[in-house]
Amino acid sequence: MKRLSFRLDHLCAATVAMLLPGLSLLAAGPSEPVVQLDLRQPGFPVSPTFYGMMTEEINHAYDGGLYAELVQNRIFKDDANTPVHWSLVGTGGGNTMALDESQPINAALTTSLKLTVAGVSSGRAGIANEGFWGIPATPKTTYHASFYARADTAAPLTLSLESADGTQVYTIATLAKVTRQWARYELTLKTQKIQPDHAARLVLATKTPGTYWFNLVSLFPPTWHHRPNGNRVDLMQKMVNLHPAFLRFPGGNYLEGKTVADHFAWKRTLGDLAERPGHTGPWTYRSSDGMGLLEFLEWAEDMGAEPVLAVYAGFALPSEAHRGGISIPAGKDLEPYVQEALDEIEYVTGPANTTWGARRAADGHPAPFSLHYVEIGNEDFVGDARKTYNARFAQFFDAIKAAHPGLQCIATIPVKSRVPDVLDDHYYATSTEMMKLAHKYDHYDRHQPKIFVGEWATREIKRVDTNGVTTYNWMPWAYRDAPTPNLHAALGDAVFMTGMERNSDIIVMNCYAPLLTRVEPGAFQWNPNLIGYDSLNSYASPSYYVQAMFHGQPGDTVVKTSLTGEPAGFFYSATRSADQRRIWLKVVNLQASEQTVQFDIAGARKVAAQGTLTVLTSERPEDTNTLEAPDKVKPATIKIHGLGARFKQTFAPNSASVLQLETR
Repeated sequence: MKRLSFRLDHLCAATVAMLLPGLSLLAAGPSEPVVQLDLRQPGFPVSPTFYGMMTEEINHAYDGGLYAELVQNRIFKDDANTPVHWSLVGTGGGNTMALDESQPINAALTTSLKLTVAGVSSGRAGIANEGFWGIPATPKTTYHASFYARADTAAPLTLSLESADGTQVYTIATLAKVTRQWARYELTLKTQKIQPDHAARLVLATKTPGTYWFNLVSLFPPTWHHRPNGNRVDLMQKMVNLHPAFLRFPGGNYLEGKTVADHFAWKRTLGDLAERPGHTGPWTYRSSDGMGLLEFLEWAEDMGAEPVLAVYAGFALPSEAHRGGISIPAGKDLEPYVQEALDEIEYVTGPANTTWGARRAADGHPAPFSLHYVEIGNEDFVGDARKTYNARFAQFFDAIKAAHPGLQCIATIPVKSRVPDVLDDHYYATSTEMMKLAHKYDHYDRHQPKIFVGEWATREIKRVDTNGVTTYNWMPWAYRDAPTPNLHAALGDAVFMTGMERNSDIIVMNCYAPLLTRVEPGAFQWNPNLIGYDSLNSYASPSYYVQAMFHGQPGDTVVKTSLTGEPAGFFYSATRSADQRRIWLKVVNLQASEQTVQFDIAGARKVAAQGTLTVLTSERPEDTNTLEAPDKVKPATIKIHGLGARFKQTFAPNSASVLQLETR
């Protein structure tokens, strides 16, 4: 069976046009559909890891997003020539700032910012950091600041959080003296009753002429579970509310990088931040590596999710310098990377008396993490990766199975060298294609490996031609105006999810991607994304709410169903609880009009007359959520009556619904 397993933006425009011709608004079907549910049939269990999350460093998902650090370019390596995101403060003849590599602190902190204060004519001179599109200043908030500094003469410094123009100082703290030798300093900043400011700045200043050097300048707001190197609270809350069963990390393309040197080298992301040099990411900006391997694991732990670990498998992404990408050939050259993967698995799962388990314990987490799935590489259909993956996969598979026979190994494309436990399929498509993909696994060979739909999303743009005909077409790569999806895309997502849920005997996991994005122009490289945010606020997209509706009511067993009639734009799935006392019906109506459906339930002694209906819809399919209107498209739950072993239910136009029934 041919597997559609690729990112569609890798294809030429002609191929995309052939596959995805666009979707006209659907007309009503000719007959009223009847869905029959047979509870007498045993069905099959829904995988306990069915719904989860995928993450990578894209769209400032970590730096400037979930990772709560507020200072951008904190170790002055984002640009080799100039201290980007930093500026001079105050006036005085001859005051300068410049990058300086003559004052390294260690092998990671090699570039400092040198501030030369020749004179102070306006009360102070110093440096300011603009943060990520602004530093958020919020009322009654405690911020934890730290930095390395030295000076050619002992002198006091002030650290302040203030408006971008410096006219309002929200909070200030004083350091009595900076010494001549490198030292790390910590200060606490507390705001009082202020108006929130999404574009504040952090200022380090002095009144004393001299030369000052700075490195690893850091500012953290309160974090989730008060972790000292932790995550942004509002984003964590939104993810926790989805109840994910797993978190797939660290990528995505972020795992591989555009050079071998820039892959996610997890050992360089451990321990003290002063030991993390960061690296160049594949999505146009540098990663601080503040979100390291342990932080990923604790992120999953804080959500009650299981890690799905992707290990680097010897391929770097295509780039201008290497059009097909860079593959490390299987054999001796690949051995160090296989060992790197084995060490990583030991860090995650090993007891404290193993080499890397001991390192994890020293890093602050003595208990091993639970791990059942390891993905070998990422999207090895890209460039020349397909030519080498068969052999590379075999080498990793054999080593991992020998050391950890219970681990399930995920392949990113079909391979012949070994039989993978799971295959990872990726889909980015319009709602037209999602309608087709909803039936993709209905006839899948159940003797083949299980499926992990590791990345998927409805990705489209609305177009209206000169005759007023509306279509939804593939979103071209250059189209980045809308960071998050609208209702129509969310309904495409829901359609695909009904198909995955009906086939959850073969699909063991799935996750929408990407997960997070900053929404300012220039901040994101891919759309759509599940959750949007700026410095102060965040919002959930319509697709997020579809995820919440399905994640929150997955059921334990898929119910045997059949459909009569040929309704247009109608998709559904049905599951029940393990105690057989509850049924969940997921229904998607893509029509522009109401659709009435009859349900016949066999095998239940009694179906309660009252149930609940959760509906996601809006006035127009193009409606969406934004920072300014975060609740425009949001589900509503109501009580409904007149249910039983046979009943009819009318579903709203352009809607996704979850109907919960109580049975005896």
